[in-house]
Amino acid sequence: MNHSRNEQLQARRAAATPRGVGVMAGFYADRAEGAELWDVEGRRYIDFAGGIAVLNTGHRHPKIVAAIQEQLQRFTHTCYQVVPYEGYVALAEKLNALTPGDFPKKTALFSTGAEAVENAIKIARSYTKRAGVIAFGGAFHGRSLFAVSLTGKVQPYKAGFGPFPPEIYHVPFPGQGVSLDETKKAVEHLFKADIEPSRVAAIIFEPIQGEGGFNVIQAEAVKWLRALCDTHGIVLIADEVQTGFGRTGRLFAMEHYVEQTGVLPDIMTIAKSLAAGTPLSAVTGRAEIMDAPAPGGLGGTYAGNPLAVAAALAVIDVMRDENLPARGQHLGDTLKARLQALRARVPQIADIRGLGAMVAVEFNHPAAGPSQAGAPDAEFTKRVQQQALDRGLILLTCGVHGNVLRFLFPLTISEAVFAEGLDILQAALLAA
Repeated sequence: MNHSRNEQLQARRAAATPRGVGVMAGFYADRAEGAELWDVEGRRYIDFAGGIAVLNTGHRHPKIVAAIQEQLQRFTHTCYQVVPYEGYVALAEKLNALTPGDFPKKTALFSTGAEAVENAIKIARSYTKRAGVIAFGGAFHGRSLFAVSLTGKVQPYKAGFGPFPPEIYHVPFPGQGVSLDETKKAVEHLFKADIEPSRVAAIIFEPIQGEGGFNVIQAEAVKWLRALCDTHGIVLIADEVQTGFGRTGRLFAMEHYVEQTGVLPDIMTIAKSLAAGTPLSAVTGRAEIMDAPAPGGLGGTYAGNPLAVAAALAVIDVMRDENLPARGQHLGDTLKARLQALRARVPQIADIRGLGAMVAVEFNHPAAGPSQAGAPDAEFTKRVQQQALDRGLILLTCGVHGNVLRFLFPLTISEAVFAEGLDILQAALLAA
């Protein structure tokens, strides 16, 4: 029997790689451009996943490709901690200026979002001389052992990997379905039953939870978190790994909260679309906090890779020149309008939420259905995802219950391709 190229590669993958590396698609990428991807058999797909929020500037943006090629002709690696280079310093300067907050800042570069999160915690612990960390249910902060201990979702991220590091605590996230009062009561109980606030180094939160279901934190909750941290000398960390670089209609999601409340975090973690698909992350924060670790306490062999730094500097230019945050807001508004128009025909739609182009739709069993009415409908969500994939549209699910579709299309997507993607989405929703 003759097997297709994709089938051959599937068999090779199953034999050569562990099942713990979960893979959504059964086809293999050959090339990509903008918001489109072609597999090894020539089939075209519209990419509404963006490599999990990494491709806000699209696949192979010509200015970013050119920047990487130029750096490739000079050097690919020295290890910044051995022989430094100007690009690292220039990018740190730009991130210090671009992140919200008019106070002295410093930036350290790393390779992955999980690395950024772990180093942010290291910095906070070094600065406060404390150990405790508070995170939120439904959070996602990475898959390395410490980062996954901060993550608030057991399956598939935490199951079977314990025990986890001590002094990490979770409270309900004050967003989708959870009131701020509930979160406050949980923190009060935590401080009475588990750890006194004087032993807490940091509170880490996502302005919009990514893997947790695109749950948007309440503005009043951000204000309360800032006051809580100020009262007890706790470092407030905003994890913008998925929300950053134009996805929410601003360069950073925290800009929305600065406008509404004036609240600023002490540290921000940045990755994903920072460098358009090359591995790069950053921790940017108040200079006095960032300077707490001694020389050698931060870094990594590949941290601040020269090719990735060149890409990031080009990404910043593209974001500005093409006004991509504003374009993201336009695209997100268009998507929300289409989903709202479908509610009458798709009774499973329970909620449509998000900021800018960071949009999600949640599916529950219809109210007119059986006894499970109103319960999360993960099966319908999977069917929509598969129907879309069969029609050439790549979508991702998320949420603690697996009943949320998230949209992470490139902000550079053309109007024509975007409209085509929305038509496929509609067909998938109606067919599921």
